[in-house]
Amino acid sequence: MLRDEHFLLTRLLRGRLNKGVAIYPGSFDPPTNGHLDLIERGSKIFEELVVAILRNSEKSPMFSVPERREMLRELTAELKNVRIDTFDGLMVEYAKSIEATCVLRGIRAISDYEYELQMALMNRKLEPTLETVFMMPADKYSYVSSRLVREVAQAGGPVRGLVPEIVEQKLREKLDPAYKLEQPGLVEVPRRRKRKA
Repeated sequence: MLRDEHFLLTRLLRGRLNKGVAIYPGSFDPPTNGHLDLIERGSKIFEELVVAILRNSEKSPMFSVPERREMLRELTAELKNVRIDTFDGLMVEYAKSIEATCVLRGIRAISDYEYELQMALMNRKLEPTLETVFMMPADKYSYVSSRLVREVAQAGGPVRGLVPEIVEQKLREKLDPAYKLEQPGLVEVPRRRKRKA
């Protein structure tokens, strides 16, 4: 107990590690528990964390940008220093437009690191003042990606534990038309009329 109190006191005295704005960019299609883990942990490090959804017209997403934005707003409602936004074009230009000084990125495996390192170096070339912070997800989410979640869900597999409950429900609504019929209030089912004899 004494150790926990010391940690909290140190935390209060020290404050957040970075007083600036950080962005956590991504497609978030759909948001996963791994994303939420990084958002929650990032919110403890930065004064303000902007979760920035990339609007990419070249991809055909499962969820529209407004749907993803709404899910992320609902999932982060308790985190007062987190806001949800969207952007298109170069991420460094977006970062400059909101005066962000840091980019938060998650790394699950060595393959992620190679790609993310290239991106971080290119971002630094384009905007030398923009730093990149890499975070490892919690062990239980180290293999979770939006792509894998979509594939499992589209094949009819369970995604419980991979995504928050509201995302699981939205996936079921999107992929299983029969699900809407099972849920009271989602779809109005007309009653059969009795035939007169």
